[in-house]
Parts: sequence; C-alpha cells; structure tokens
Amino acid sequence: MRLINYFYNMLKLLTILWNSFKMAFQELKANKLRTSLSLLGITFGIFCIIGVLATVDSLKRKVQGDLKSIGSNSLYLDKWQYGGGNDYPWWKYANRPVPKYDEMQFIKAKSYLTGNIAFLCRGYGNASYRDNVLSGISFFGTSEDFSKIQSLETDNGRYISSGEFDRGTPTVVIGSEIASQLYGKPEFAINKELTYNGRKLEIVGVLKKQGQSLVNIFDFDNAAITSYEYFTSIYESDKSQPSILIQGKQGVTTKALQDELTGVVRQIRRLSPAEEDNFSLNDISAFSENLEGTFASINLGGWAIAVMSLIVGAFGVANIMFVTVRERTSQIGLKKAIGAKSRTILTEFLMESAFLCIIGGLIGLAFVWILTQVLSSLLPFPIYIAPNIVILALTLCIVLGILSGIIPARIAAKMDPVVAIRTK
Repeated sequence: MRLINYFYNMLKLLTILWNSFKMAFQELKANKLRTSLSLLGITFGIFCIIGVLATVDSLKRKVQGDLKSIGSNSLYLDKWQYGGGNDYPWWKYANRPVPKYDEMQFIKAKSYLTGNIAFLCRGYGNASYRDNVLSGISFFGTSEDFSKIQSLETDNGRYISSGEFDRGTPTVVIGSEIASQLYGKPEFAINKELTYNGRKLEIVGVLKKQGQSLVNIFDFDNAAITSYEYFTSIYESDKSQPSILIQGKQGVTTKALQDELTGVVRQIRRLSPAEEDNFSLNDISAFSENLEGTFASINLGGWAIAVMSLIVGAFGVANIMFVTVRERTSQIGLKKAIGAKSRTILTEFLMESAFLCIIGGLIGLAFVWILTQVLSSLLPFPIYIAPNIVILALTLCIVLGILSGIIPARIAAKMDPVVAIRTK
C-alpha cells in the first residue's frame, strides 16, 4: 500500500511539473515580447556570473597546470626572491653569493627529504642550421635530474643520457618550435647538427610541444638543453643565472622540505645563528596561492554585476506571475471547485515561475557557450564551462524563480473558488 501511495505521489508531482512547464512555455509563446523583456535580467545575470566563473576557473586551471609543469613540490634555491620582497633592499639581493654546483652535491648528500635535485644555468644566443638562423634562443645547462623535476618528455629521439651528462658531450635536446623552424619538421631534426654561438652540437631529441604558458619561467618550445658540463665550456657558471632545483620525496610537504633545506644551506654557507639568510628558497606553487585573492576579487565583481541583474530579472518574473494569476483567476477557481488543493495550486505557480527563470538561465548559458568559443580562439588556453558551474546556474534560476513567484502563488492558492469562477 505504501509503495502504491509512493508511486501515486510521484506521478502526481511529475504531472504538476509537466503542467507547469507547459504553462511557462505557453506564457512565453503567447506573450513573446513581454516575457522576453522580463527574462532579460535573468539572462544577463546568468551570463555575467557564469561567464566570469568559467573564465576565472579556466584561468586558474591553466596557471595551476603551468606551475605543475615546472616542478610540483619543488623549491628553487637562488640569490633572488622570486616573490618580490619590497621591504628588502635590492642591493642586498645583488650582493648575495650565487648557488654553486658543489652546493648541489652537498645538499644531495645531507638532505633526507630531497628526492630529485638539479643544477641549472641559462644562456641566450643564436641557433642555426645551414642558412636558417634563430636569435634569442634560451640555452639551458642542467644536471641529470632536471628532466625528472620538470617532467620533460621527447616526441622524437631521446633525452640526454647519463653518460653524456657525465662526459659533457656536445649533445642537445631542442624545443619543438626550434625544430620546426630550422628543420621543417621535428622528426627531421634528430641526429642533425645544431650550431649555437659558433659551437656545433648533435641533436638527440626534440621535446614534446608544450604550448603557450602563463607562467613563463621556462619556454621549452623555444629552448635548447645540454649538460651542465658542456654548458660551462661556453659560459661561466657564476654569470649564467645559476639556481638549484630541489624536489621533495613522495609525501614530503614543501614546508617540511623548506625548513630542512634552510638548515642545510646555512650549514653550507657557514652562517652563524645571528646572521640572516643570504639565499632564497622559492616555492613556485605559492604563486598559485597568491593569485587566489585576485581570482576571488574578479569573481566578486562578477557576482556584484550579476546580483543587480538577477534582482531586476526577479521583479520582471514576479510581474509576469502577477499578470498570469489575474488572467487565470477563473481557471484557478474552477480547479479548486473540482477538488484541487491549495498546495497544488501553489506548487504549480511556483514551478511555472521556476521554469521561466530556467528558460532565461538557459539562454544565458547559451550566450556564455558562444563567449567561450570566441575567447578560446583568442586566449592561449581553452575556456570551458565546468559541470559544477552549470549546476550553480540552474540552482540560482530555480531559487530565484521560487522567490519571484512565492507571493503570486500564495495569492492564487488562497482564492475563494466561487469568487474566482465569477471573475472575468
């Protein structure tokens, strides 16, 4: 018996929902201009908030992905503090000693929390092959673990081998853009000769294309990577922006790694307890946390614009429902006269109001989808609407619809059937 009552109630609810949907659609069809103008606020409000949320969410994912690609759970030991340090005189940073290759070896031996560690130097120059010349190419000299920290993968050929790192052989891995511009296609570059600042190197691999990055620390598409030992035959290490990249072991937090390395590096530099650090341990992932405030401010601005539009839209929908109740007074009276309960009338009008807002919201979502297609073609990262954002939009529409229709629905539910039937 209980099961029969349950199915009966469900069928009744579905009937109310279907009737409400038909009434909302009929209202839109019968009074196109009036209903469209009233729903304009809902459409614009949903367009603003979902457009902003989708863009910011996509931007956040892009930044987090770029940060992850340059080394997750990693610290950069450098003389400079990457986050700025406005209260710290720049000349103190400039007078700090640069990281040394021997310091990397010492850290590897003394640190218990370090997983991978690599030394990095940078140079800039011209790369050429036959008559093709590219200027301003980034040239990285690294130790063996660099590819593990950066998760570098080759599309063609291979990465530099352990023996080539140890011997400092003139082998190089190049980015996809360099390979395409100098050799036509990346696969054509393998085992070819690359001339860099007059030095000839053998290309053993081409890196997988990474695309544009918002966190442009390494542009590997336009870079060449060789061993640190060979790099020092071209450049002086101390004058080539040296830094040490340190990645913690699995399960080690960046904070724990930073605390341990602070003590290790102070020991290397022989700093007394009274002396301040003459180095910086930069956490690149902290940039993402710093951007959270910016993202929140942008979202807040979107919400502010959207709320004003949604309030205007809510008044428009309420006006539609007041007019609808007046136009259907005799129908309401007839329904109540043949046994319809007040809560059924109330539910029907609330659902109709909600469906009207959903229609406005769906139009807004359609405009947002068009916006994402346009922005994705202009920006260096795709814009997409996450499922949770769509759910948020529909939830807002339903809540707004119920709030907008609550007063007209209550008026309809409380009507005297005799008086309502006689109303023309």
